[in-house]
Amino acid sequence: MMKFFRTALYFKNVPLLERIIRVVLGVAMAALPLAFGRLAGALPLTVAMGAGIAMTGFVGFCPACYLIGRKLEARRPSA
Repeated sequence: MMKFFRTALYFKNVPLLERIIRVVLGVAMAALPLAFGRLAGALPLTVAMGAGIAMTGFVGFCPACYLIGRKLEARRPSA
């Protein structure tokens, strides 16, 4: 049962630099339509997509990356 919890529920598959980029771009994507007041019909969808992208950066797990089998490489000690 413990193996299931270690592998199936949550692990990070997004590297740190990409996580930072996702948070910045996700927040920008959610905030720009709100700031300019345009795209009123697509506003909720745009904000939701931006929030989703930012959330993958905060959490460090991307479901799409998981589906294609992306994994973080283990850090190797430098000699």
